[in-house]
Amino acid sequence: MDIRHIKTVCAVIIPFVVFFIGGCGKPAKTGKEPNEPAAKIDMGATIGSLAEVFSFELIPVEGYGLVGGLSGTGSGECPAPIREYLKQYILQQLTEDKGNVDELINSPDTAVVIVQGIMPTAVQKNQYFDVKVIALPGTQTTSLEGGWLYGTELKAIGGFGIAIKALATAKGPVFIDTLDPNETNKKIGYILAGGRVLDEYEVNMGLRRPDYKTASLICNKLNGRFGDGTARAVSPSQIELKVPAAYKKQKQRFVSIVKAIYLAETPEATKERINTFVKKLAVSEDKYASETALEAIGNESLSKLAALLNSSQEQVRLGAARCMLNLGSDGGLNTLREIASNKDSTYRVEALDAITTSASRNDAIAISRNLLRDDDPNVRLAAYENLRKLDDIAVTQKLIARNFYLEQITQTEYKGIFVSRSGQPRIVLFGAPIYCHDNIFIQSANGSITINAPAGQKYVSIIRKHPKRPNVMVQLKSSFELSDIIQTLCEEPLKKTKEERRGLNVSYAEAIALLKQMCDKGAVEAEFWAGPLPKIELTIKKK
Repeated sequence: MDIRHIKTVCAVIIPFVVFFIGGCGKPAKTGKEPNEPAAKIDMGATIGSLAEVFSFELIPVEGYGLVGGLSGTGSGECPAPIREYLKQYILQQLTEDKGNVDELINSPDTAVVIVQGIMPTAVQKNQYFDVKVIALPGTQTTSLEGGWLYGTELKAIGGFGIAIKALATAKGPVFIDTLDPNETNKKIGYILAGGRVLDEYEVNMGLRRPDYKTASLICNKLNGRFGDGTARAVSPSQIELKVPAAYKKQKQRFVSIVKAIYLAETPEATKERINTFVKKLAVSEDKYASETALEAIGNESLSKLAALLNSSQEQVRLGAARCMLNLGSDGGLNTLREIASNKDSTYRVEALDAITTSASRNDAIAISRNLLRDDDPNVRLAAYENLRKLDDIAVTQKLIARNFYLEQITQTEYKGIFVSRSGQPRIVLFGAPIYCHDNIFIQSANGSITINAPAGQKYVSIIRKHPKRPNVMVQLKSSFELSDIIQTLCEEPLKKTKEERRGLNVSYAEAIALLKQMCDKGAVEAEFWAGPLPKIELTIKKK
């Protein structure tokens, strides 16, 4: 990506990024903070003072797509420019049977939708993210429930047309949350983990004053610190950066460290810098900036950081220990473990995340497994998430109907059911196996699905009415184990020739609503909690 293109992207994206994160940042500082130490000498030029680093953590994207599989709740209404664009795009995707695209768009079983997402760039190519689908305003579409978003391309917000480069694609089943019926709008849904990033985004740096000598000095400095190939000067004004393997999970931290690196070094200057930033970490409000500045200096900071592990302020101990761990020292591991285990701490999850990111796999697994038994549900959930990232055997995983994961954790007596409503769709059973009682009768909101087990019955009956022929019903049997019930509900119906498990093809959204009802009515003695919905709030513009 050349510097001109970067600046163009900046002009388009920055207003939306500011809108998206507005209110979340810290207020700008004016003057010197109380007790903040002053530098005794000029500490020299940092890379950030000489160059602008172009790196976006989030890029708003949008597009238009077609949701199919609707039972007459769609609409063929579509403005001419959008229809023409969809026709061209759909025809490009079809290799053989082109069919009648107008007929497909006009069907009441399809609906044209606006597709929106916040695409992460601090990830690798093919990384997935959530997208939002919204029935086109002004049309007769009444519901997207049960639909499937066909392949759609997403572009930087404000871009439209077949010739504009796509940054991501999206497809998948539409998820409409019904856990709170009063908040349900069936014209709006999500494709959980349905967006896919098409390219890996490198970090680019533009020198404020183009100069090959300065560019060369910066490249030599970064390659010496992080390894050959980290930095490459492509012109007197532009440097391309590759995020080192050690920072693949911390791209934005890597950017902060690059900005904080000093070009010139002397033992005296390094000592002065360390002393200054150690004092700032101890007393200033912006502790993260001081932490990354010390990490930018490198291993020379370790002895002074170790002294901060005895600070009376837990936030200072956290920053020092995390910094040490990122520099390859285990000296702060015990401090992070203590913070993560401290039931009175407000930094428990942050400490656990630092351990998972930078500690050895064995240490991270041991600490996370122990915290699976914690009283705080947020800590238990964070421990599970980290074990999942580490691919630990404590979390067993099975893909259900090519749609969502059923995960089970046995290493805790606590019984709980967690369901995700953003990211990869997952039902997680803490304290598995979990069993339901007999003498239960659970029915979906529309009456199409029934879970029934009269007192004394040795199995659970699961009945589903045909979505288009309500007089036709399918009944299957399940054991009382909750994982068995979930699979019987949601696995796909199979041909008689197959010996695999048969299911009723119930959607993920319907399944989690039934699970909540089972917990609420006492059919299952387990705590039910759901993750947050995706936060995708972009302005809808009329074309």
